[in-house]
Amino acid sequence: MGWLSRIFKGSEQKISEGHYSKEDAGYYLPSTSGVTTNDVWNQNENEDIDRAIALSLAEESEKTNIANDNRSQLEEDEQLARALEESLNVESPPRYGNENAYQPIQYFPMGSRICAGCYIEIGYGRYLNCLNAFWHPECFRCRACNLPISDYEFSTSGNYPYHKSCYKESYHPKCDVCKHFIPTNPAGLIEYRAHPFWVQKYCPSHEHDCTPRCCSCERMESQEAGYIPLKDGRKLCLECLDSAIMDTNECQPLHADIQRFYESLNMKLDQQIPLLLVERQALNEAREGDKNGHYHMPETRGLCLSEELSTFSRRPRFGTGNGAMDMRAQPYRMTPHCDVTAILILYGLPRLLTGSILAHEMMHAWLRLKGYRTLSQDVEEGICQVLAHMWLESELTSASGSNFVSASSSSASHSSKKGKRPQFERKLGEFFKHQIESDISPVYGDGFRAGQKAVRKYGLQKTLHHIRMTGTFPF
Repeated sequence: MGWLSRIFKGSEQKISEGHYSKEDAGYYLPSTSGVTTNDVWNQNENEDIDRAIALSLAEESEKTNIANDNRSQLEEDEQLARALEESLNVESPPRYGNENAYQPIQYFPMGSRICAGCYIEIGYGRYLNCLNAFWHPECFRCRACNLPISDYEFSTSGNYPYHKSCYKESYHPKCDVCKHFIPTNPAGLIEYRAHPFWVQKYCPSHEHDCTPRCCSCERMESQEAGYIPLKDGRKLCLECLDSAIMDTNECQPLHADIQRFYESLNMKLDQQIPLLLVERQALNEAREGDKNGHYHMPETRGLCLSEELSTFSRRPRFGTGNGAMDMRAQPYRMTPHCDVTAILILYGLPRLLTGSILAHEMMHAWLRLKGYRTLSQDVEEGICQVLAHMWLESELTSASGSNFVSASSSSASHSSKKGKRPQFERKLGEFFKHQIESDISPVYGDGFRAGQKAVRKYGLQKTLHHIRMTGTFPF
C-alpha cells in the first residue's frame, strides 16, 4: 500500500500548502451552482486523489514492462553469445559429395541435454549421466535383453551397456565339458584350457578329474554327449565312430588303396604283407617283443613286425675219393635280408587315421624289404611320417567338395556310413595332418619336417636315394 500512502501524502501536501484559493475555486465551479466553499474543496480533493491513483498505476505498469523487456533482451544476448562461442569451437562439418553441401550443425543452449537413447531433449526431471552421455532412465537399456538397467552396477562392451548377468551370459566363456561358466583364478582372471585345433574350451580342473578324451580326435567328453567305450578301455566320440574301422576284413579295401598309392610313387612292395587290426593290449605285447621299431608315446597305434635273417655258407675241402680231408674252416659268407612278418594297427580308429598309420607302417616295411641300412630314428620315422602326410593330402585333395564321399570310400558299407558326416571327416583329416605337422618330438616331429623339406626340394626318389647312400636327409 505504499503507493496509496504516497497519494494521501501528496493530497495532504497540496491542501496544506494552499495551492487552491477562492478565486481558483470559482474557476473550477460554475457561478450558478450554489455550492459552498467547503463543497468545492472536498470535490477538488477527491479529483486529486483519483488522478494520483491513476498516475501511480501507470508508473508501476511502465516499470514492469521495462523490466520484462530488459530481462528478455538479456536472455537473448546470453544465448547468442553462447551460440557464437560454441560455433568457434566446432570443427568443419563433413562434406557429402557436393563441395558446397554441409551437414547442418545443431546448437543447443547451455544446460540442454539430449538423450543418447531416444535423441529427445531431456529437460527437467531425473536423468542418467553414463558412458559420456545423458539418458532418460527408461532409455538406458541393456544391449542384450533391451530392458532398462536399474541396477547400481552394470557392465559395458565397447560403448554399449549390459546388465551384469547379460554380459556374463554373452561374454563370459562357458566350459565345453561341464557347460558351466569357467571360474576365475585367484587373481580374478578367467583361465581356461583350449585344444589347439578344435578350440574346445574347458575348465583347467578337467585335466585332472579323469574326464575321458576321444582316442581319435582327442576332444574331451562333454556331459551332454557320451562317448562310446571300446573293449580295450578306450572311448570314441560319435563323429569318429561314424567312419571307424572295427576289424581286419573291413580294412582290406583301405589296404589295397594304400598299396596302389605306393605303386603310383614307383614304390611297389614285392611282398604281400599280412595286415591285422588288434586291441591295445595285443599291440603293446607285440611292441615289447619287437626290437627294431621306435614308438611314439603315449600310445602306439601301429607296428611293423619284421625279423632279420642271415644265410651262412662255407665250402669245405675234399680229398681223393670224395673223402673229407684237411677240414679247416673256410670263411663264412653271410647274406643278410629282412622279412616283414606283419603290420598291426589299432582297431576302432576312423578310416583316415587308420590309413595314415597304415601308410606310415608300410614305409617301414618298404625300407626293410629294399635293404636300406639301419637308419637313425629321426631319419626313418621322419620319412615314414612324410609318406603318411602325403597320403592324407592325396585323400583330401582328390575328395574335395561334394565328391568327398564317393572319392574316398573304399567299400559300399563304408560309403553308406560316410555319407552321414562327410564334412566332419574332412575336418578330421585336416586334424590328423595338423598332428603330424605340429608334433614337437625330436624323432617324429623334427624328423618329419627335415624329411618334408628334402622331398619338396629334391623330390621323393632323389631323397630316398640319398638316404640309401648316406643314411641322412639331403640338405
